[in-house]
Amino acid sequence: MKYGIVAFPSKKVQDFANSYRKRYDPHYALITPHMTVKGVFEADENEIKTIAEKVNKVVRNHKPFTLKTTKVSSFAPVTNAIYFHVEPTAELVKLHEDLNDIQYNEDESYSFVPHITIAQKMNASEHDDILPQLKMIGAQFEEEIDRLHLLYQLEDGSWTVYETFRLSGAE
Repeated sequence: MKYGIVAFPSKKVQDFANSYRKRYDPHYALITPHMTVKGVFEADENEIKTIAEKVNKVVRNHKPFTLKTTKVSSFAPVTNAIYFHVEPTAELVKLHEDLNDIQYNEDESYSFVPHITIAQKMNASEHDDILPQLKMIGAQFEEEIDRLHLLYQLEDGSWTVYETFRLSGAE
């Protein structure tokens, strides 16, 4: 089964992201707006219990962090995904690194670029037409994130919460 670890922003940020995702993101109905902290990995029922225990240990050593979006950006030309850029604070990067130190059944294939996707799987001309418009709207939010969520993917492709972890340590 596929799993991932994410932070969900506030309803205000989710509603703003969804106002664009409805139109530009084919995954709109499959997952709530989120920031991936640990990308997709495979695990069976026994492995995920052990992984969840390890995630819990990591999270207990991290305090809540500030999620600060600053602008709309794109991964083009690698992919035509458009996103709210999240500032990669030292706390967030360290949390990501500590979660990656856990043994998963995968190798991380991308650099960590914290973001909240608002558009993806567009052709080049659609991307090039929409990006300047979205950049003009801006995306400046700042809020505290005090929990992470271990998600799993259902057979229909949607994602749901397996377990939630509170960021409670490292004062």
